[in-house]
Amino acid sequence: MKRILWTLSSVLAAFGIAAAALVTLNLRGEEPLPASETLQSTPALVARGEYLARVGNCMACHTTQGGTPFAGGRGIETPFGVVHSPNLTPDQGHGIGRWTSAEFWRAMHHGRSQDGRLLYPAFPYPNYTQVTRADSDAIFAYLQSLPAAADANRTHALRFPFNTQAAVAVWRALFFVPGEPVAEPAQTAEYNRGAYLVNGLGHCTACHTPRNALGATTDSKAFTGGLIPVQNWYAPALNAAHEAGVKQWSTEDVMALLQTGIAPHGSVLGPMAEVVFRSTQYLSDADAHAMAVYLQALPQQPDRPAPGARPPPPAAAMARGGKVYEQQCAQCHGDQGRGEFGAFPALAGNRAVLLADPTNVVRVILQGGYLPATAGNPRPHGMPPFQHLLSDDDVAAVATYVRNSWGNQAPGVGTIEVYRARERRGL
Repeated sequence: MKRILWTLSSVLAAFGIAAAALVTLNLRGEEPLPASETLQSTPALVARGEYLARVGNCMACHTTQGGTPFAGGRGIETPFGVVHSPNLTPDQGHGIGRWTSAEFWRAMHHGRSQDGRLLYPAFPYPNYTQVTRADSDAIFAYLQSLPAAADANRTHALRFPFNTQAAVAVWRALFFVPGEPVAEPAQTAEYNRGAYLVNGLGHCTACHTPRNALGATTDSKAFTGGLIPVQNWYAPALNAAHEAGVKQWSTEDVMALLQTGIAPHGSVLGPMAEVVFRSTQYLSDADAHAMAVYLQALPQQPDRPAPGARPPPPAAAMARGGKVYEQQCAQCHGDQGRGEFGAFPALAGNRAVLLADPTNVVRVILQGGYLPATAGNPRPHGMPPFQHLLSDDDVAAVATYVRNSWGNQAPGVGTIEVYRARERRGL
């Protein structure tokens, strides 16, 4: 009996120690909130906050299609279920009208809501923790200036145990540490500004870094590319010349891509088109230049090894793909895949076409590809979807064809990869 009681007490003691450690880790860096609001809003602060909210692309997640801006309700699909974005308008009942700037800062910096709940990291506070208090206050002042919308917040639809605060606490204890922007003294002020925008508000690593089984990223793999499970697109590596690295580009071309969505060496499609449309096209020239400088300075991955003596793709697939290409694609992209700059991207030598992961090629064929409408490219061309015209075999064949024609060399695409692309998005 004594042994049983001793064992039970040991287990309870261990549980208590673990729980205390979990609480401590989830409170690290937090300070008591002030008793009242201290922020004094001004028109200049609101205007700055509007700009910063665009840089952070806040509206994209906090607005449903056709809904009131920032009224929340958009479902963010994750491998663990659906997280619904909250209402950020100053509505007293459903928005953040009763919040203080300190509570908003705590959400941005520590991932904790007004009532103390731990927020799900679908809200990218692992990046926003690097945002300064001054910028957080400016964004808050802007949000408080918006018209109030009485849109009720929707309940998350997450599977057990991911729908519990305990699960979030464990995740945070393992993967989240509050941070702050730290300037590199050996670098220029412009480089450090670019690092702040890319890693903080811009939260570029949230997509361009692979995630582990629990949905966390690691600094050691930052910018190395990865599949975005939420949208089923591959976010290419930003530190690899054979994927989306821009080290060899001119700084002006990088700025053009960020601000217009198109540059001599490439253009944006899929999720990145939305980022440019809603966010980066509004960057000031100074901030766009700073981001370009930082992205060009990223330590580069080794060059991709030459393909060597790879077996050629099946002749039947190339013949079928060539026929589909002639009927559906050549009129825009040309017989030799050279395209037309400013209208139809070249496929010959296109890094997006040659990615080892063919997800993006398949996605574009299935659902089309549309450049963002920007001030620098107000009437962009687009590619129509072919999911209603082409079978899975046709899509696989034409993808294989464009990846292995005009000097291109890449693994062929099978129907199983097309099926997976359709299945993940319900196409």
